[in-house]
Amino acid sequence: MFVDIQRIFIKAGDGGDGCTSFYTEKYVSNGGPDGGDGGDGGNVVFKADARKSSLLDFRYNQHFKAEPGHKGERRFCHGARGKDIVIAVPRGTVIRDAETGGVIADMFEDGQTVTVLEGGRGGKGNARFKSSRRQAPRFSQCGEKVAEQRVVLELKTIADVGLVGFPNVGKSTLLSRITAARPKIADYHFTTLSPNLGVVKYYDDSFTVADIPGLIEGAGSGAGLGHDFLRHVDRVRLIVHVVDISGVEGRDPIEDYRTINRELKVYSKQLAALKQVVVLNKADLLADTGAIEAFKQAIGKKVVCISAVTGEGLDGLLKEIYTQLKKLPPVEPMRFEPFVFAKADTTGFEIRRDTDGAFEVGGGLMEELARNVVLDSYDSFRYFQKRLQETGVIKALKSAGASDGDTVRILDIEFEYVE
Repeated sequence: MFVDIQRIFIKAGDGGDGCTSFYTEKYVSNGGPDGGDGGDGGNVVFKADARKSSLLDFRYNQHFKAEPGHKGERRFCHGARGKDIVIAVPRGTVIRDAETGGVIADMFEDGQTVTVLEGGRGGKGNARFKSSRRQAPRFSQCGEKVAEQRVVLELKTIADVGLVGFPNVGKSTLLSRITAARPKIADYHFTTLSPNLGVVKYYDDSFTVADIPGLIEGAGSGAGLGHDFLRHVDRVRLIVHVVDISGVEGRDPIEDYRTINRELKVYSKQLAALKQVVVLNKADLLADTGAIEAFKQAIGKKVVCISAVTGEGLDGLLKEIYTQLKKLPPVEPMRFEPFVFAKADTTGFEIRRDTDGAFEVGGGLMEELARNVVLDSYDSFRYFQKRLQETGVIKALKSAGASDGDTVRILDIEFEYVE
């Protein structure tokens, strides 16, 4: 089964909690705080792997989590950093944010790595909170939590040449004759249900050719498997447009040619503007050259006549393809403004009045401060109040109308406002 688009869930590792500990040793009665910091969580890293050709693995495994950071330990020992999770994807995979569609990365080069999500920061141990006035802090900081994200993996075949045309015009047969690829070939429409890739050896050089499964009218707007097929021709440098000149299936070769070009233009104007080599296949079935001459006159372009079955004209076709490729720039990765997942705001806050008259304070700053709060620790709560004063929260509460005795709620913490 060939899978070229898949949604998955990724999550970086949470930060490890800091440690609350005090140095103890025989004959040392007043050892100070020695709790170490928690380790940072592991990152989510994607890596391009040219050995993979499909996203099938992600159909059955859609959740990927990096290792969380380890907790801090006594004697100033920091927790170990969580291991990164490395997700191998086929070369040519485009990673998008599932919500906005923004492009996060284009895995264009084999071995390329991109860090998509960074792990949470480890919490501080109680040794970090020691000060001249707070000699024995009995609290530490929790590790930073990281949200799970959804991304879409979209495989776009990387090739020099893309074979396009209506179903059953002989693209797969042509690919099998000029490369070592062995696609399924049969005398019915839509034999090929996924792109096939082959390498053409041309003297001391080579180039890659992708057989794009048969397009139909309306494919550019998504009809049938339109976009599923067309995404694989996005990256090609040269289009080889294969037309069945014999007309044995009752279709008009000229109209077929125009229809496919219309669909390419609907899907992408850049794609439609690519250089094309027009190939008239099954020329061996014609009784005379009248159909070929009529086709040439109708489109006003140079054509190459071949028979993919007998091999007639293939040498001339390869020469034409190679000549055109030499004039074209190499395949390049997508140009895009990288999408980056927003990091949590740890400085902002907002105050609103609840229906019961209590003042509720929310925002990133509150979530950051709450990592330091241990409700049953006097030291911890005093530190929390001090930080509320330093960051302007108390002043903002007063400006919002808070007075002595009013209830203030910050996340799961509730206390009375005292001036």
